Amino acid sequence: MEVEIKLRLQDASAHRQLTSILSPFHSKTLHQENLFFDTPANTLSSQLSVLRLRFLNKDARCIVSLKSKPTLVDGVSRVAEDEEELDPCSARACVEDPARLGKIESRILKRVKEEFGVGEEVGFVCLGGFENKREVFNWKNLKLEVDETKYGFGICYELECESEDPDGVKKLLEEFLKENGIGYSYSKRTKFAVFRSGKLP
Repeated sequence: MEVEIKLRLQDASAHRQLTSILSPFHSKTLHQENLFFDTPANTLSSQLSVLRLRFLNKDARCIVSLKSKPTLVDGVSRVAEDEEELDPCSARACVEDPARLGKIESRILKRVKEEFGVGEEVGFVCLGGFENKREVFNWKNLKLEVDETKYGFGICYELECESEDPDGVKKLLEEFLKENGIGYSYSKRTKFAVFRSGKLP
C-alpha cells in the first residue's frame, strides 16, 4: 500500500516560490511521460484499477505500474501499487501498437491477464496521458516531490510526499507552506482522475 500526502499548489507562482525555497535541498529533476491503458470496454477502470507506462527522461527508463482501489481523503492518498521496470524500446513499441502489451514478458501484465482477463484476445487501447516535470528534494529526512503536470487542457502543480506517518508529515508540510505564504489546498483527485475528467480541478 502506497501512502502519500498530496497537496495542490495554488498556481505557478506558488510552485516557483516553493521550488526556490527548497532549492538548497534539490536532489534531481525527472521528466516523466505517463501513458495509460485499458480495454475498449474499460475493464480495468470499471474495477478501480489503472495500468500505466511511465517513461523517464526521454526513454532512459520505463516503469509499468498497476494501481488499484485508490482513495484520496483530506490530502492523503492510499493506493495498492505494483510496479516493475520494462525495456524502454519494447514499451515504446507497445504505445504504437497496444496489442503488444498482451505479449510482453512482464510480471505485472501477467497479473492483469490473470486478475482481469485481459491479454492478447481482449486487447488494450491507449487512453493517452500527460507529461510531468518532477523536482525531488531531500528535506528534513523526507523526499518531497514537486510536480508541474501538463495536461492537454492546462497545467497543475502539486506537492507529494510518501510517508508511513501521513498525518504527522501533512501537519509539518502545512506549517511549512503557511509560514512561507504559499497557497495550497488538499488534492481531491488523482492525476489520472484529472486527466480523465478533461478539466483542471
